[in-house]
Amino acid sequence: MRRLMLLASLLIVFPAVLAAQTVDEIIAKNVAAEGGLEKIRAVTSSRRTGTFEGGPVQAGFVEVTKRPNKLRRVITIQGLDLVQAYDGQNGWQIVPFTGKTDAEPMSGDELKPLQEEADTDGPLVDYKQKGHKVELVGKEKIGDADAYNLKVTLKNGDVRNIYLAADSFLAIKIIGKITQRGTEIVAEYTLGDYKDVSGIQVPFSIQVHAGGSEMANAKITYEKVEFNVPVEDSVFKMPPPSSPAKPADKAKPSPPAQ
Repeated sequence: MRRLMLLASLLIVFPAVLAAQTVDEIIAKNVAAEGGLEKIRAVTSSRRTGTFEGGPVQAGFVEVTKRPNKLRRVITIQGLDLVQAYDGQNGWQIVPFTGKTDAEPMSGDELKPLQEEADTDGPLVDYKQKGHKVELVGKEKIGDADAYNLKVTLKNGDVRNIYLAADSFLAIKIIGKITQRGTEIVAEYTLGDYKDVSGIQVPFSIQVHAGGSEMANAKITYEKVEFNVPVEDSVFKMPPPSSPAKPADKAKPSPPAQ
């Protein structure tokens, strides 16, 4: 009886152990394909310069990151700079198209994407320590390529499906839900044109498809990616409101005529 109970326990536990090992092995191969853990962790900061095209909108952008979990992005559209930043604790933005020039705090669903992108290493590296959960859904076809589908449940509860090419183990697609103006949208990111930057593989082209959004199809193209650039912590901090204009001094009354 005891042997039967032991066998039953093993039948329950053993597949879970194998699955965990498989997930960790796949992630280890992904990390190795990107350049290795040592090189990835050696990146303390980055600067990405590129362009964004979506519908009628064409924009240039500069994005800087710094450990731990700091990000600032400036998107220039028709001469106006949209600024979004996260200093590791708080997020803020400047949206000049609404006529506002002062920074405003970000929170909730608006802040989540910044917090996620501020993770320099991405969700798979040290996922357990970060409080994420990763499951192997299986092998699927992405276009003509075989890919491993990893379901990543982030610490905040959001779910991402990351597809790693079975031959290169580099990420070729990411699918996740985002909230835009209170509406939940499924966004797909197709990654390609990988290039070597200081020994790390970086996708220089990202196709975005977000059905139901104002820009259902968009493209992000990196023109230059730099690692370990000097970046001051102050650039991530929310700037104070601009000083209100001082009212003009009232004209002093003229002295009475003599």
